[in-house]
Amino acid sequence: MAALDTLNLVGCSPSFERCLALIRRYAECDATVLLCGETGTGKELAARAIHYLGSRRDFAFIPVNCGAIPDSLVENELFGHASGAYTDARDARAGVIADAEGGTLFLDEVETLSPRAQVALLRFLQDQRYRPLGGRQTLVANVRIIAASNADLSESVRCRSFRQDLLFRLNIMGLEMPPLRERRSDVPLLVEHFVRRFARQYGRPEKTLGVASRERLLRYDWPGNVRELENLVHREFLLADGPEFEIPAASLDPTRLTALDEPRRIGAARALPAFKIAKARAIADFERGYLAQLLVETNGNVSAAARRCGKERRALGRLLKKHGFGRAEYGAESI
Repeated sequence: MAALDTLNLVGCSPSFERCLALIRRYAECDATVLLCGETGTGKELAARAIHYLGSRRDFAFIPVNCGAIPDSLVENELFGHASGAYTDARDARAGVIADAEGGTLFLDEVETLSPRAQVALLRFLQDQRYRPLGGRQTLVANVRIIAASNADLSESVRCRSFRQDLLFRLNIMGLEMPPLRERRSDVPLLVEHFVRRFARQYGRPEKTLGVASRERLLRYDWPGNVRELENLVHREFLLADGPEFEIPAASLDPTRLTALDEPRRIGAARALPAFKIAKARAIADFERGYLAQLLVETNGNVSAAARRCGKERRALGRLLKKHGFGRAEYGAESI
């Protein structure tokens, strides 16, 4: 089974650890998933992780950009067509649903589907039955659907641009991918991950990010999220000659820079916290991330979790309560 780091899902911040825990849970079933979040937060990576961690991993993962499908070709793209279905349709052609048979169909930018396309998708989701254009036989698909949107679909429903019944069908399992500004502590890990990948890709030695750039990246608001960070590291890694590379301030929108983690500019007004405080925060972040993964791997069974981590059950229970893990989150045996 693939590991999450090999699927490019990198991070240990509490908000991201909670996402990883849900991804593992969703991979254990076949229910439809709706991934939401800003552009560049890794929705397709999450969809691939759900697929490759699950029982369908040996079958196809088919990504489809809904915004790129002309309205007149939606049924043809989804369901395919029979020979002679329309002018120039000399040969039968399978649609993306048939291409994904046994695997996963990933519908990206699902909010861009036209009303006609939404009806076609809704009809298919009801029983996974479809008929190719011009065909006489109704086919039954064995496909998992994962959809993604960077829009607020509830607001789209209120504006009548997205069907409420389709939203209900898609949002059986929901996951909100956090923006990078809410997981800034993951920035150094992501930089190291990208550097290793680009070093392998181009056959070059690994490089380190300069201290000044590191502080600057920790203060940046990341409107383009992880994709923006990846592109910046990619460019500057290739341009740097020595063992160290920088990301110049000119590459970042100055209006998106905050005062976070830059004592040189703001002095005592924003000094580093005391060592004990900083250490306590780091330990708390580690404990919560560890517990989230532990409970997912043991299906919320505290006794099994205690055995797995080598702690006494009552001590583990107190630690779970300390970090806010309750029965509702991890099942009857949770705490």
